[in-house]
Amino acid sequence: MSLSSPVRFVKGVGEARERAFLRLGVRTVEDLLFFFPRRYEDRRNITSLSTLVAGQMASVVAEVLAFDRRTSHRGLEISIALLGDGKDMARAVWFNVPKLGDALTPGVRVALYGRVEAREGLQLTNPEFEVLDESDPQSVGRIVPIYPATAGLPSKWVRRIVSTVLDTCLSEVQDFTPSTIRQKYKFSDLRQAVAELHHPQKHESWLRARNRLAFNELFLLQTGLLLRKKRRTSSRACTGPLKPGEKYAAFLKALPFRLTRAQTRAIGEVVADMRSEVPMNRLLQGDVGSGKTAVALAALVVAVDGEAQAAFMAPTEILAQQHFLRLQNLLAGLDVQVELLTGALSRKERGRVLAAIASGEAGIVVGTHALFGGKVVFKRLGLAVVDEQHRFGVLQKNALLAKTDSPHVLVMTATPIPRTLTLSIYGDLDVSLLDELPAGRQPVKTHRVGNSPQQMARLLNFIQEEARRGHQAYWVCPLIEESEKLDLSSALSRREELAKALPGLRVALISGQLPTGEKESVMAAFAGGETNLLVATSVIEVGVDVPNATVMVIEDAAHFGIAQLHQLRGRVGRGEGESHCVLLSGKTTPEGEARLSAMLSSSDGFKIAELDLRQRGPGEICGVRQHGVTDFRVADLVRDHKILELARREAAHLIDRDPELKSEPLLAQALASRLGAALELAGTA
Repeated sequence: MSLSSPVRFVKGVGEARERAFLRLGVRTVEDLLFFFPRRYEDRRNITSLSTLVAGQMASVVAEVLAFDRRTSHRGLEISIALLGDGKDMARAVWFNVPKLGDALTPGVRVALYGRVEAREGLQLTNPEFEVLDESDPQSVGRIVPIYPATAGLPSKWVRRIVSTVLDTCLSEVQDFTPSTIRQKYKFSDLRQAVAELHHPQKHESWLRARNRLAFNELFLLQTGLLLRKKRRTSSRACTGPLKPGEKYAAFLKALPFRLTRAQTRAIGEVVADMRSEVPMNRLLQGDVGSGKTAVALAALVVAVDGEAQAAFMAPTEILAQQHFLRLQNLLAGLDVQVELLTGALSRKERGRVLAAIASGEAGIVVGTHALFGGKVVFKRLGLAVVDEQHRFGVLQKNALLAKTDSPHVLVMTATPIPRTLTLSIYGDLDVSLLDELPAGRQPVKTHRVGNSPQQMARLLNFIQEEARRGHQAYWVCPLIEESEKLDLSSALSRREELAKALPGLRVALISGQLPTGEKESVMAAFAGGETNLLVATSVIEVGVDVPNATVMVIEDAAHFGIAQLHQLRGRVGRGEGESHCVLLSGKTTPEGEARLSAMLSSSDGFKIAELDLRQRGPGEICGVRQHGVTDFRVADLVRDHKILELARREAAHLIDRDPELKSEPLLAQALASRLGAALELAGTA
């Protein structure tokens, strides 16, 4: 049996348990060796039942004296085990956990871990538990690894299987980290580190082993990213250098606002990249309202000046339409043909636009996912700008970039990305950062409001008062229709209720389900001041720019992600009037409370992004989890920022002296087998 053998060939696994392991991401024997415990229980010093303290977490070993199951008046199923350790008794209580009685029969010994609460005496509430097997020496009297479990794979059984594989296959594990790096930092042996994480001897040795394995994971990824960047910069852009000319100069002169220093710096970086024969691959990031669009427009005009075509891909039709109209206004008189390509075009209009793209007449094409359709053929695509890049699947972006050999690429995001995540996902891209807001942007005041009738009445009065001042408001709901499963507000019903409660105001509705033409007319009416209040779903989360809007109400706010809340807040505060974001929420979960607190305490997008990373994880934020880039077994991008910086530094030194990894065949092999496919999909390549 080798490390690459399917896990079903491990003695005691078989096909049925293999399916359960696959749900946990374990496919091979090597995966099983690196399938580490999610926590540990120190069963060397078990808490006795007599010393339990309410409010604390506790590990106990006790005998089940009795088991009972009952149903509350609300239909809640309650399971109760009476526990005894020979000196004292306590209860363990579970809610809505079926079939517990099959395992917790009187007389069995169990290890439990959970929070102690004072309810009719002391009890463990919803504790994790394991029925102890007296023949299993690993279950008591030591630090016990607790593995992630799934149906058909109890943790104690996983513990046995992992121990078997450690005994038989650990010696086959090879270390791809170069020996020079291992010696430089006095890293422990990799095999010892793996064994230590499964069976820790003490905290200090476990921490050294854990950091050692985290370095390996981050070093492998950074080497892959930097190697890809090195290879890409050695090729030539098919369009060649693109230099700014008369149109670019006229564009800058026609801008109706003064660029910030950050915008000027970013435009300079982009233009310098486009002048080069090496394809630009740059990430432009900044907080909401920092002016990324102006930087993108400058890049588009440079491409046209260089007699190439430029594609501007936006995530929604509303945003694509907005970019299209803005470009038409700013480029009026510059002899630049701008076209809009979305799925809503008629067949005749679509045919005309496709012909203009193929002939090269269309200098700039703005569109949605329709841009990467098979029938879209560019004559000379020199630049691809991807707005709100995290909203596109990497395969979609690749389909657009595949329409020419090596276009210059600028990806943008209004969701600030923590540095650790930038290095891990976009580590092969150059980064431009817009770290200041344009003059006139006012901070948005954020408030939390309950949903009592009195508070709702005050909120409606406030919206009416803002309307009297000539301002407008958004009211965002998380659902478009009523749901039996979730008690969240429907945008449809809320629009009807608000229209009745505010008879003097013009209330409109927009959602992703409306036909494109209707969405465009609704947004145009709101942008033109014809509508006082726009009820919406999160379709207006990004890009929508109505300077006269001063109020953003987010209903059931705790059900939105932190980044979504911050983006929605950024839809107001774009004009001269004082602006407000109202988080409408009753009592919610601890996670929901954390999101609301973050919004109330900070308007800094990067601080909020760090909190978002802690809550959601990197793959959910950047949409790359399914491609394996951020599926670390040990590393944590929030906690391991110093290890990440070290790994990147050492990877850079290695690539500089050995760009083909000829001296490190094990590292090259690990890159190909573990990250080969993923690195073709992540980022822009």
